Amino acid sequence: MEIQYLGTAAAEGWPALFCDCALCRNARREGGKELRTRTQSLIDRKLLIDFPPDTYTHALNHSLELGKVQHLLITHSHMDHFFPVELIHRHEHFGHNARGMLHVYGNEAVEKGFYDAVLIDRFKVHPLDGSVKFVRLRPFGDFEADGYHIIPVPADHDKRETCLIYIIEKDGKCLLYGHDTGLNLSREAWECIYSRKYDLISMDATMGRQKTEGYHMGLEDDIKFVRLLEEKGCVDEHTVKVINHFSHNGGMTHRELERFAEEHGMTAAYDGMRVNC
Repeated sequence: MEIQYLGTAAAEGWPALFCDCALCRNARREGGKELRTRTQSLIDRKLLIDFPPDTYTHALNHSLELGKVQHLLITHSHMDHFFPVELIHRHEHFGHNARGMLHVYGNEAVEKGFYDAVLIDRFKVHPLDGSVKFVRLRPFGDFEADGYHIIPVPADHDKRETCLIYIIEKDGKCLLYGHDTGLNLSREAWECIYSRKYDLISMDATMGRQKTEGYHMGLEDDIKFVRLLEEKGCVDEHTVKVINHFSHNGGMTHRELERFAEEHGMTAAYDGMRVNC
């Protein structure tokens, strides 16, 4: 499997829209890998994960043909991960020759956000019945999509909804996509995670040097997460370990994140990065 990190920032982007902190000033000055759009990933150019406001920018920057994508996994309903009003543009009136049906997978809050966006009065002349279909997921309810075996696992994030992380398997390869979450997962979630051996793990690193009790992870949490998986035999020296989903509030530039990652056998994601496992 190949995963491409289209965007790697937390909700505010980096530099943040209205921010004048030292890290955001540095990002504007340095450019390159220091610039981050909101988190979104693409697996094998077939399986899209999350749908932030930056999706159109990602399509431009990376020459994506999103009309060919038929499966979209949503982790949770927060705006930086799900901006559903853009989905109207998959209707034939806007998106000519889009291939088949786009299946959007998510929890109840995502489902509500989906219908609230696409059923507004001005879009009623362009119904999405033949273009986009919502599929509600239940925790641990595994399913198949275009040859991928996918398991939604409840995350440690917003208690107002059942946020999800995903185990994704295909052709003997297994990937754990773990954004947004802290370490305070349920016993059932840990058991599910421990049931696999991973070729790649993608870990939340929002907090950087900072510490928090759940909701997100920082770098110390990432070290602990890897250790827990190592103890259960779920990862080894061959597993690709990626840190992703960064905030300027974490207090580290990309160069500093790269140095940390190198020291701990990890890779710090940047916008556009591709990784094979």
